[in-house]
Amino acid sequence: MKKTWIYFSLLASVLLFSACNSNDPKKVSLDTDDDKTFYAMGFMLGGNLQRLSLSDKELAALYKGVAAASKNEKSEVDMAKFQNRIQEVFKSRMDKVAAKEKEAGKGFLDTFVKNEGATKTESGLAYKVIKEGTGATPGAEDVVEVHYHGTLSDGTVFDSSVERGKTISFPLNRVIKGWTEGLQTMKEGGKSKFVIPAELAYGEAGAPPKIPGGATLVFEVELFKVTKAADAAKEAAKAAPATKAAPAPKKK
Repeated sequence: MKKTWIYFSLLASVLLFSACNSNDPKKVSLDTDDDKTFYAMGFMLGGNLQRLSLSDKELAALYKGVAAASKNEKSEVDMAKFQNRIQEVFKSRMDKVAAKEKEAGKGFLDTFVKNEGATKTESGLAYKVIKEGTGATPGAEDVVEVHYHGTLSDGTVFDSSVERGKTISFPLNRVIKGWTEGLQTMKEGGKSKFVIPAELAYGEAGAPPKIPGGATLVFEVELFKVTKAADAAKEAAKAAPATKAAPAPKKK
């Protein structure tokens, strides 16, 4: 766990609210571009707080602490004692959220296999062929060009090349394990649906703010092209700009 990132995320996500002299953040008006900029900063970084499932009272305590420190007021608690407790609370809360996500994901994956006739591999990946391909099958180090649509098990979209309208290419050994394994069950021209448990995705840490810890991921993937690793390396070498040797210094 990166302590600096956690503390900065907490601070940035509440600075706007603590500076507005309002007990209810929802009543803060965003009148200027600076207001909107700080709101955007807080919204982006505050996504990390989702993993803690904070109550309104806990959020209010957070605001109160930031406001007091920013005004150089004396702390109402023993900071030495509670600084040590911060990490304990973070871990406990995130473990609880991850466990809940994993349990829900397991049920979703089991239903996918049972009701949709999907195949479950030894690793825990589940996949279903939507459209059978006829071309090459990628190896673990090959480069693939794909379209994908990724959601959480509740249907929330977290990433989609389809929505962006542009395919993406990458070496298959540089993505999550579920993708590396899943794409190797496909052929060019094919389309499949993957249900990937947390162990083959982002684990208990997740990928905040969009992917919570322990999350099971659902992807629909269409495979357009496979470039063998050796061929990809040759293409990269050709595309690299030629480096000219520096001229030798002239003798005086």
